[in-house]
Amino acid sequence: MPPAGWDVQAICGGDLRAAAALMRGLDDDLPGAREALRAIYPRGGQAFLVGLTGSPGVGKSTLVSALISAVRARGERVAVVAVDPSSPFSGGALLGDRVRMHKHVLDGGVFIRSLATRGHQGGLSRSTAAAVAVLDAAGFPVILVETVGAGQAELDVADATDAVVVVTAPGLGDDVQALKVGLLEIADILVVNKGDREGADRAAADLMAMLALAARPAPPILKTTATTESGIEELVAALELLRHRPEAERAARRRHQAARQVAAMAADPLRARLQAAVSGASAGDPLSHTIASVADRTLDPWSASDFLMSVLK
Repeated sequence: MPPAGWDVQAICGGDLRAAAALMRGLDDDLPGAREALRAIYPRGGQAFLVGLTGSPGVGKSTLVSALISAVRARGERVAVVAVDPSSPFSGGALLGDRVRMHKHVLDGGVFIRSLATRGHQGGLSRSTAAAVAVLDAAGFPVILVETVGAGQAELDVADATDAVVVVTAPGLGDDVQALKVGLLEIADILVVNKGDREGADRAAADLMAMLALAARPAPPILKTTATTESGIEELVAALELLRHRPEAERAARRRHQAARQVAAMAADPLRARLQAAVSGASAGDPLSHTIASVADRTLDPWSASDFLMSVLK
């Protein structure tokens, strides 16, 4: 029986109003929303998920807008999940989707959803995976996920998408140097945006030099100028190669992602309990005594970890 309050059949039939309602419910953790997500989850798995990440100021939103135009020119529908910083007052997304990609809001083949990070440190909102699952079940063949722009901390995007586009730009000081700390390892495609600016060729050469030192095969490095859509065709062509990678390779990637996603989601409740234990809000919880014992050095953290694992069994 479908969960009360959520039209599961309508969502799987492509009803965007019903899909948007469920995404709001999941973001606000409303009753029955998770049950609806469980009901629609088996209907997904067909969408091509593309993550775009990189430091603030590199033009990710403009690049996403250009990619939307390219996908629509091919006759495919496209959805965007844009993860924004949280408002310090409301906790909601600080930037709205209409501000980001206003030229597409009247296109019925485009759906754009803004989500707030709400303090999540991995570059993605805690409900990003849920929103993507809803849009996947709703039948969008291409889903773009734009991260908040926290730089090298945005590694979660690799566990949520089929292809990761890491974006940089010339003239941002040590931006290219910062990339080697983490983002280079998850990049399927590297893009030097604002390629018409002085220093673009140097930025591409620096990336090439970094990749030469890496153990993994080097991803392609492309130059784009998103404002004029220069280089977008080459980016789309590179993405299409990843979209049609061998099924065995794609299945292995998704299995690895599933393991990491499950581990991260399982850790969230424990993290909340630990935070409550630290703040003293859960004095009756055995974890509070464990945390206090570690703090007092009457218990070592390794034994405490073993205890937590036994509690979680």
